Amino acid sequence: MKDIVEQFPEPRPAYTTISTLLTRMCNKNYVGFDRLGRDKQYYPILKKNEYFSKQVNTIIKHFYNDSRSQFASFFAKNADLSIEELEELQLLLKSKIKKKKDK
Repeated sequence: MKDIVEQFPEPRPAYTTISTLLTRMCNKNYVGFDRLGRDKQYYPILKKNEYFSKQVNTIIKHFYNDSRSQFASFFAKNADLSIEELEELQLLLKSKIKKKKDK
């Protein structure tokens, strides 16, 4: 716990705050730990992509009536994407469409 708290800039959060956060993350199976005597060594269980995917799906469900196309449309219209980013998205969409058609 001490090592984690020391990673924060001043003013550092209280040990109890970090402990509560880690307990919640363990309960949700985002983080696990091994006991090392009286200490615990924490490690990630959930990969970053898995976590992000869950969060995006929750946003889509609650704010876009569970419609992925509404979310994509909102993102495309409101994100200030460069030409290169738009072309990359276009290639990704074409690839996804082709895969779906080939099934």
